[in-house]
Amino acid sequence: MGKIFTVDVSKCNGCYNCQLACKDEHAENDWRPYAAPQPETGHFWLKLTENVGGTAPKVKIHYKAELCCHCDSPACASVCKLGAFYRRDDGLLILDPEKCAGCGACAKACPYGAIYYNEKLKICQKCTGCAHLLDNGFALPRCVEACPTEALGFGEENELRDFTVGAEVRLPETGCRPRVYYRNIPGRFIAGTVYDPVEKEVIIGAAVRATNGGKTRRVTTDEYGDFWFTDLPAGKYDVVIEASGFEFMTLDAVDATSDVNLGDLPLERA
Repeated sequence: MGKIFTVDVSKCNGCYNCQLACKDEHAENDWRPYAAPQPETGHFWLKLTENVGGTAPKVKIHYKAELCCHCDSPACASVCKLGAFYRRDDGLLILDPEKCAGCGACAKACPYGAIYYNEKLKICQKCTGCAHLLDNGFALPRCVEACPTEALGFGEENELRDFTVGAEVRLPETGCRPRVYYRNIPGRFIAGTVYDPVEKEVIIGAAVRATNGGKTRRVTTDEYGDFWFTDLPAGKYDVVIEASGFEFMTLDAVDATSDVNLGDLPLERA
């Protein structure tokens, strides 16, 4: 079945070690037949993306490592007229630098933006899974080896079933069948602060519910008057806030296609 990459987003602290290690391994280093030297700038065969949701003071950040998905049905290889792509026995998809003519068709076809054009060498390039290291007795690609929190993983697909069952892949609708699996990508959040505008104090213990598609989630405000609905599926939610001695507040169709900070919400006394 071959090798796969795993990414546990909840373990990533944004240290960028993976991105730096990839650059250190490949920039100006010639690892042919798998890869010609990577330029010092412009290429990120592994890129750590920072995802910021909400607005101050209710903000959440998560990081996601993105690299070539070594797809089982790669769009890049299907458009290459020179047959520059080939699959290794271990499942890694290689772009042969000796066969590539730099036409750029593969880069345009890749839905993940994982293929880069080398202006100096006039060829396209991408992650090799550090095939040159694996062939010389190393167990892991540099990015995985450099990860201090073990957010990145690499190994045989049949040995990583506990991770892959229920995991996500990027853009599954493309039909490319990616071999990089993700867990614990945060859903959307809706947050706010409930307060009494007369006493100018936050309201503790207010009941808040959010409803979407017939499903309702419930939370209560904490000692700071804050409430958080986390890991929500993207969509629109009707939010209702109730507290003893106050009129209830209704917020219709709150758009949680992105993270939402509703801000400070005053309740009127009953």
